Amino acid sequence: MKKTFSFLSLLLLFSCGSYNSIDSFYEAHKNDNQVTAIRVPQFMLTLVSEISPEMKSLVGNTRDLRYMQFPSKTKSQTQFLNNQMNNFASSSFIEVFRKNNELKRNVVSIREKRDVVKEILIYNNDNTTGSFLYFNGNFDPMVVRKLAKTSEFDKFSNGLLPQMNLATPGISN
Repeated sequence: MKKTFSFLSLLLLFSCGSYNSIDSFYEAHKNDNQVTAIRVPQFMLTLVSEISPEMKSLVGNTRDLRYMQFPSKTKSQTQFLNNQMNNFASSSFIEVFRKNNELKRNVVSIREKRDVVKEILIYNNDNTTGSFLYFNGNFDPMVVRKLAKTSEFDKFSNGLLPQMNLATPGISN
């Protein structure tokens, strides 16, 4: 029964593979099995900004912040998530950082409008979990590049879940 449910969930994930916008992807997968989906409301952005001083300046310019974490324990799950990131990156996002290690990925992509970064998409996959961290706002391109090169986005992602106090209430494994 568990294998059948997992197969059907994976099939659902693959059927949604043609979506290439963050909104569509978020809406299509926020209710999937074993997915953590967070959309931070405006009033909580100040709480999230306390993760680090660098993030405080970045989050201060954020209008929309979303985070999704997926299971990525099988090769097919990992390939699906990697393909989703490739779809996002090929549709008007510019990659500013990428590190590939077999199926593992770390990617930072942006969308610009003139001299301002409007959207930031950070994707991490370690063959156990895959995550997408999305910012929408007005950001300094030099700050974004620095944060990408110094792994500050990774620290932010790792600090987001505890900062949001998602341990309670929760679903036990």
